[in-house]
Amino acid sequence: MLLKSISAFFLLLSCSLALHAQTNKKPEDNRFTKVVLAQRLEEPMQFQVLKDGRVIFAQRHGKLEVYDPVTGKVNLVAKFPVSTQYVSKTGEVSEGEDGLQGVILDPDFEKNHWIYVYYSPAGTEAKNVLERYVWHGKELLMDSKKVLLDVVVQREQCCHVGGGMLFDKDKNLFLSTGDNTFSRASDGFTPLDERPGKSGEDSQKGSSNTNDLRGKILRIHPEQDGTYSIPKGNLFPQGTPLTRPEIYTMGNRNPWRLTIDSKTGWLYWGEVGPDGSRDDMEKRGPQSYDEFNIAKKPGNYGWPYFIGNNKAYRDYNFDTKVSGEFFDPANTKNESPNNTGMKNLPAAIPAMVWYGKGISTEFPLLGSGSNSAVGGPIYRLGDFKDAKRPYPAYYEGKWFITDFARGWINVIELDENGEYKSMERFLPDIKLNGALDMKFGPEGDLYAIEYGNGYFKNNPEAELIRIEYNGGNRKPQVQASASKTAGATPLKVTLSSEGTRDFDEGDQLKYEWKVTRNGAAYKTFNQSTPALTLISPGTYKATLTVTDQTGAKNSKSLEIKAGNEPPKVNLAVLSGNKSFFFPGKSIKYAVSVNDAEDGSLLNKKISPSQVSVSANYLSEGFNLTDVAQKQISTDVTAQFAGAMAMINKSDCNICHAKETKSLGPAFVEIAKKYKGDVMAPSNLIKKIINGGSGVWGHTMMPAHPTMTENDAKTITSYILSMAYPPRSAKTLPAQGSFTTVVPEGENTDGSFIIRAAYTDRSANGIAGQMTEKVLVLRSPQLSVADAEQVKDVNFNGDKTIATTSATGSFLKFNNVDLTSVKQIEIIALRGRTPIPPQAKIEVRSGSPEGKLLGTFTVEANEQARIKTILSEATGIVDLYFIFSNAPIRIRQIRLSDME
Repeated sequence: MLLKSISAFFLLLSCSLALHAQTNKKPEDNRFTKVVLAQRLEEPMQFQVLKDGRVIFAQRHGKLEVYDPVTGKVNLVAKFPVSTQYVSKTGEVSEGEDGLQGVILDPDFEKNHWIYVYYSPAGTEAKNVLERYVWHGKELLMDSKKVLLDVVVQREQCCHVGGGMLFDKDKNLFLSTGDNTFSRASDGFTPLDERPGKSGEDSQKGSSNTNDLRGKILRIHPEQDGTYSIPKGNLFPQGTPLTRPEIYTMGNRNPWRLTIDSKTGWLYWGEVGPDGSRDDMEKRGPQSYDEFNIAKKPGNYGWPYFIGNNKAYRDYNFDTKVSGEFFDPANTKNESPNNTGMKNLPAAIPAMVWYGKGISTEFPLLGSGSNSAVGGPIYRLGDFKDAKRPYPAYYEGKWFITDFARGWINVIELDENGEYKSMERFLPDIKLNGALDMKFGPEGDLYAIEYGNGYFKNNPEAELIRIEYNGGNRKPQVQASASKTAGATPLKVTLSSEGTRDFDEGDQLKYEWKVTRNGAAYKTFNQSTPALTLISPGTYKATLTVTDQTGAKNSKSLEIKAGNEPPKVNLAVLSGNKSFFFPGKSIKYAVSVNDAEDGSLLNKKISPSQVSVSANYLSEGFNLTDVAQKQISTDVTAQFAGAMAMINKSDCNICHAKETKSLGPAFVEIAKKYKGDVMAPSNLIKKIINGGSGVWGHTMMPAHPTMTENDAKTITSYILSMAYPPRSAKTLPAQGSFTTVVPEGENTDGSFIIRAAYTDRSANGIAGQMTEKVLVLRSPQLSVADAEQVKDVNFNGDKTIATTSATGSFLKFNNVDLTSVKQIEIIALRGRTPIPPQAKIEVRSGSPEGKLLGTFTVEANEQARIKTILSEATGIVDLYFIFSNAPIRIRQIRLSDME
């Protein structure tokens, strides 16, 4: 009996452990789905999710709105008259960060219907206010207003408002406030300008002032009558001279979204740093760092004397430009004439996580470029009882964070003492556009509000989203295609479900194709790959629905036009290299067009004038021509498609717009300023990579240390091109020759795009169909990243450098056209490990043992350009570069038609 009991116990224990291991396993990314709830919002700032799924959110220009999941609509709750501009002493008006900043519901909202807002009221009085109203679900009851708190500010210079709000379990309200300081006049370092009339540029008036509410996280307890009391345990006991008892943390610059761990009660937030991208320890101190912070108790977080993990600034006299000593985090004094509080301050607390513009050595997963730490929620499964879609236990106690500029979501794992353990990326394929708030809703979903790209404007990508987790059965992922999507009748078509998959292994899938003609039912197939013949002309729609064994289904449709055969267009190179261009050389080409209904160029039923043939040079290079091919035209869109793609992927459009001023100048204004300046391209490339300030006022240009010089050159060329009319593509005849002349001043590492297109006449009621043929002739160089096969070769992070690791290492490039190629040049780099003497590189065709075309000898341990003359190199071959006496570091391989 005892043996049975012990056996049963261990069986139960093993099952429990197995269940625990399963529930704590990291979930697959495909179990999460991004759902867009509302789009084209107007500068959204902060939100809260109600128990019934509604989402109330604040927009900077004063609108308080609510999203209703039942109707899918957004309705206006209230419109507050707000101040959003600053007026300098000289009368200059500028847009700033002020406005409607935050909204939160009372913990007892279901009973008292109280709602709190924090905003900058319109009028001459410079202040931000915390107010309470009654809201029963429609319009706000404006006559129910209770003013809880005024935060006195200055409205002569931007920036930093804060506005994050939350309640703890004791119903205390936390409110974050910014330092209300113009820091761009401080060269990216700390603003400590103590000169008369410069208090707006001295953060010591607020953040390090114990008697001021700015640059703080406040904690108060709202009372029934619209006043508030002070909870016990704030930073300064009530009645302490020269202090404000509302202060929970001080030494904040611009604390963003607050969160409290429901288990520990600890407070977390993101903290935005200044704009500097370089250290200047001789004069000023460290570069800028953004922070993610934790407060287990009240404290001083160091600004403006310290940043990051208590990296100290120097005392600096803005009048004499003389530097003083470094500040001491254990013994900090606020001796500014703008200070109205205590002189001696509490010891500074370092940040948990800190990161600058470049790659962080401590936290490399945070990336590089512009940064703006936002924060996010701590996940506790116990907060979501009876929720429909709670996140798995894998995320228990972890902190979800985001960054306004970089768009990622990362998850920080903490130990039981609240110390940093590790970090991982959450859903790498999702990039948020200017996230300003992120929190979990009552059903367990992660919500985020996205401000969009660019400051102080209504961005088209501004939206409210949620990311749902599906811990059970997942819908099939459907792909639908057809062997032909247009053609003359009778049109034989094979429909295909290739690519359809179900992430739940073992699910039996049922396929159903429904075909309609001009909207009416036509045929139905219960198979994955049916064949059909379309007899009558018309527009057909084929919809594939895939259902798994539980009934979960998903669909995808495609359109087929029967009755008009698309034309056949061919573009042939008659002489010269078919893969690369060599500057100044002529290329003979010929275009042929055949159309079943219209005839052909050959029988002259199609006129050459009806065929569009053009050539264009794209300075962006070969790797981006896949973008260009989709939008070839005669305007700047095609010429700079690659640059536009780079800008959209980077943080450029956060601070710049094409034609309107944002935080930084418009691209058009930059182009006008530097028109005709021969030094502008090189200077702007350096500025993009290294950062800078002073040209457009005090606004700092953040550094982009990981951007390659070629990418910066591509972006610069696009911006400077705006000072000139768009360059038209050269129109060509249907047959002739074309000389590859690179336009003056352009990057020679680009590509020539030759395009031939013909749109046929309509037939049988089906509109004309266009077919095009595009030929890409790229610059005669091979990037090591383009090697289709490698052996014993390692790459750096962005695959711009290949390092061989053993004799016999090789790089293989498929289908390289060697027509007219006489010479190959390799750029070898000096590395930490010396290049062995007499290291050799062989060029062979076909295989590693194939025909020897040339040999390189690396003579010295330094960067070197090594050349070899090719022997008997013709036609299209698979090209092998075989290395002996490793290691050798290779950056570039260039082909030449000259010996």
